[in-house]
Amino acid sequence: MKREILTLALAFGALVASAQTTEKINIEDGERWWGAATGFGLSMPYGGGNKAEIDQRKYNLNNQTSPLLISSKGRSLWCSGPFRMKAEGKQINLTSDKGSFELQTYGKTLRDAYCGVMQKHFPPTGSVPPELFFTRPTYNTWIELVYNQNQADVMKYAKGIVDNGFPTGVLMIDDNWQQDYGVWEFRAEQFPNPKAMVDSLHDMGFKVMLWVCPFVSPDSKKGRDLAKKGYFLKRKGTDEPAVVAWWNGYSHVYDLSNPEARAYLKHEFADLQQRYGIDGFKFDAGDQCYYSEDEVDVYDGKSYDVAQTQLWAQLGNEFSYNEMRACWLEGNAPLVQRLGDKDYSWLGVRQLVPGMIAAGLQGYRYTCPDMIGGGSFTTFYGIDPDKFDQKLIVRSCQIHSMMPMMQFSVAPWRILDKHHLDICRRYAAWHSQLGDYILSEARRMAKTGEPMVRAMDYSFPGQGLEGITDQYMLGDKYLVAPVVTSADQRDVRLPKGKWRDDTGKVWRGGKTITINVPIERLPWFERL
Repeated sequence: MKREILTLALAFGALVASAQTTEKINIEDGERWWGAATGFGLSMPYGGGNKAEIDQRKYNLNNQTSPLLISSKGRSLWCSGPFRMKAEGKQINLTSDKGSFELQTYGKTLRDAYCGVMQKHFPPTGSVPPELFFTRPTYNTWIELVYNQNQADVMKYAKGIVDNGFPTGVLMIDDNWQQDYGVWEFRAEQFPNPKAMVDSLHDMGFKVMLWVCPFVSPDSKKGRDLAKKGYFLKRKGTDEPAVVAWWNGYSHVYDLSNPEARAYLKHEFADLQQRYGIDGFKFDAGDQCYYSEDEVDVYDGKSYDVAQTQLWAQLGNEFSYNEMRACWLEGNAPLVQRLGDKDYSWLGVRQLVPGMIAAGLQGYRYTCPDMIGGGSFTTFYGIDPDKFDQKLIVRSCQIHSMMPMMQFSVAPWRILDKHHLDICRRYAAWHSQLGDYILSEARRMAKTGEPMVRAMDYSFPGQGLEGITDQYMLGDKYLVAPVVTSADQRDVRLPKGKWRDDTGKVWRGGKTITINVPIERLPWFERL
């Protein structure tokens, strides 16, 4: 009997081993690759000396991931499941326990590779998020209020936006407006009349969104009741609800592979809309690390790690006003994506452009480059404006202004002097002035499937622009070359053709130019 058990065990082990697939990409001379994870933006493209390593089942680097890679020479790699990747030198090595690899050539350029793989795996839907995301700034109460979300200060923040001459737009009320995690009801002591608050915000010209997550506090009545219904992930090998560690403590987690659990949570959010007039939700968390097959069991027996991340994004897509940070396999869906929280630093500023390019090349085109100045709230406590690096805020704001979306959180009028505040106000207005163009590009890209923020090599192949990570094309028309350091001068690689810059000067391309960039200026070039 023991021998039979051993034989069966060995046979099962061989079956598991055979299920693992591998692939190796030999990077050709002059070839560069993008993909796998938005969080690798600054490490892309691979093949030029950059290194990257990830296990997509366990990590997402705080942002979107996809099982694809695309090359500047028209090649693409697709995997039918999450993979482990190590990119170093002239090789990219990949393994997968959940999928098989497909290495294919679609043409000769990055654009060819992208369009080919998108048409096959993420065909265009023709749908875009609501136009206000593109035509006006978004505002988030996180930096100003942190865990002290309350009606009086939310209204004060909104009034500050209007009184300081910034355009109204979408206003997100962040974490701790709710009574408890999973108890999606306003805290009465902090929000005495939430319906009146939402009505007032609407009257001021704002759309209102609320922060939500898939976690439920175990020691709440809601947690106990839903555990009895079987709506949560189960502790591995048991029928007990799992308790998962996350950044705010320990919680049960909705198992969205359970149709009843998903329907219940959707009803919870829809009820908030009906009772208070809420327009939508910021769907935070959903990262695959909370759904490990080694630690939990799921309702359908198969939806682990990235599958639950995808289910969370699909729930978000049930609401037109949405925002995601973690995502999987939802390229081309009308989901608003945001880059993960960046530090208040020049490194954080340098990460914005390559991060936006990386997101777009995975199919996540409706993206916002984090919060202006970064999402690290402790930086902004008790600051002295005379000692604070206000230039960094302004440069971050300028980058946002020529992106599909821009998002404020820290109140510029609190931390900036009049001069720097005036500059940020001007660029918030500039984003709104570009709104018609940005929206038209979003609608066009929804039909073509192309990214809105484009790597230089995507738009101008064969001109040696593969390694450019600090400038980009916004649609077909604008080349944007923001300042991402403390310097007031930068080099710009102008592709072949004629270009008119933000000062009205016309340049002939096919060369590198050096320009002066005082703090008031965001360099951009219109394609003629």
